[in-house]
Amino acid sequence: MKRFINTCAAVLFVLALAGLAHASGDAGEHGLPWDNYLLRVVNFAIFVGIIWYLAGKKIASFFGGRRNQIKKDLDDLEVRQNEAAKRLKDVEQSIANLDAERKALLDEARAQGEALKAAIIEKARKDAEQIKAQARMSSENESKAAVDALRAQMADLIVEAATKIVSEKLSAQDHERLVDEYLTKVVLN
Repeated sequence: MKRFINTCAAVLFVLALAGLAHASGDAGEHGLPWDNYLLRVVNFAIFVGIIWYLAGKKIASFFGGRRNQIKKDLDDLEVRQNEAAKRLKDVEQSIANLDAERKALLDEARAQGEALKAAIIEKARKDAEQIKAQARMSSENESKAAVDALRAQMADLIVEAATKIVSEKLSAQDHERLVDEYLTKVVLN
């Protein structure tokens, strides 16, 4: 409010000086007489006073509110600028760390690959040992089966040959005598 009053006073002073300068010059038909000028200045002062009385608070609050809004906008801009600078610094740091992160990821992937390779090789080795053991067992079983089959075949051949030899050399009387002996042994036992 003081500022407005000081401004009005300065305007009045300038107008008064302009009027004096004009009054000291040609005061003929085209000039303003001094008393007319003073009435106009007083009229202007009253007009400004009425406007100030009726709308001064609204004008002051408008300009004060505008000042506060500008201050708030400037503060908000400063906060946003600080946040943007912080984000820029974070992005620059992440870009700087990107190479190190890439190297770390590659090292980790390489280590996982090596571990996976070692696990696959170990599993393949165990599977190969298991297949070898199964092959050994299978070959042993097959060889035993083949030996048993050969034995059975040989036993059949021996029995057949023995039967043939015995039937050729054994007479009917010898045959009955052997049957009687075996029956006697079986009945006694």
